[in-house]
Amino acid sequence: MSSKLIKFFTITGLTWFVPLVRIAAGENPTQQMRQLFLVMGVPIIAFVLFLGLWSVSASGVSTSLGAIPGPVAVWDEVGGLIAEHAAEQTKKAEFYQRQAQRNKEKLAEDPKAEIKIRPYTGKPTYLDKILTSLRTVFAGFVIATLIAVPVGILCGMSPVINTACNPLIQIFKPVSPLAWLPIVTLVVSAVYVTSEDSWFEKSFITSAITVTLCSLWPTLINTAVGVSSIDRDLVNVGKVLRLDWATQIKRIILPSALPFIFTGMRLSLGVGWMVLIAAEMLAQNPGLGKFVWDEFQNGSSNSLSRIMVAVFTIGLIGFVLDRIMQSLQTLFSFQKV
Repeated sequence: MSSKLIKFFTITGLTWFVPLVRIAAGENPTQQMRQLFLVMGVPIIAFVLFLGLWSVSASGVSTSLGAIPGPVAVWDEVGGLIAEHAAEQTKKAEFYQRQAQRNKEKLAEDPKAEIKIRPYTGKPTYLDKILTSLRTVFAGFVIATLIAVPVGILCGMSPVINTACNPLIQIFKPVSPLAWLPIVTLVVSAVYVTSEDSWFEKSFITSAITVTLCSLWPTLINTAVGVSSIDRDLVNVGKVLRLDWATQIKRIILPSALPFIFTGMRLSLGVGWMVLIAAEMLAQNPGLGKFVWDEFQNGSSNSLSRIMVAVFTIGLIGFVLDRIMQSLQTLFSFQKV
């Protein structure tokens, strides 16, 4: 049982709990407590020192929006944002209850009456904006993966295709999202026409495509490297068995290159999450980026605290996303955990 727990915590990146499992299993408690202090105690002490330094130095820095908020003010703002979400959810529930009651009364008067269910048009809360950002980054990440993996496989299998694609990769890889965004905005505005029945807003499409253009390169490059580094004996076996091209990719190339592919996907997701905030600021997609921009423009007394909350939220979500991809990478690395 303990070995399974250790394996689970190692795969998921939660190695902080491994010493506790070992202590429960009867291993040397002194050694495990030392290890526990290293993996948990040291980071906690460092974070507490960071909070103390932040608290002491924050009040000494004045800006046009007031003094830099300390940890207590930022934490209070977290509670305020959660309270706003709860209040908005209550309004939403009451809106649909009133609508259902009106429709019920309307049907009672005329059973053939046409019933319309109108969507709630209240302002999105902070938690809604987090979900919007997550949907946007995953949309861009999935599109990037669907493009990068096949192209990377082709580049890894064919030196000619790799030579042809390499200049384009080197040119477009360092381009900033701020440069892509105007082009994407113009193209989306010209091609995608919205209506009441449209599934997605233009701002969502623009942000997702910008994330795609900036995040596909790590996956493409790592896939190409993984495919090109496959043991030639495996490729020769496929030729001897006269496997068709699709079977070679499915049975030989993809299984061998998966660790590299997941490494690239992990890097791409991190890049996409960073790019998303800038894209949402300019595209006005109602996510965390727009939240930060709106608070900066608002200039109220609590704007800095709200921006700091968004900074920590972006960092924590980025950390969780990286842990998820690291776990997938570990699962497909074919190494003993």
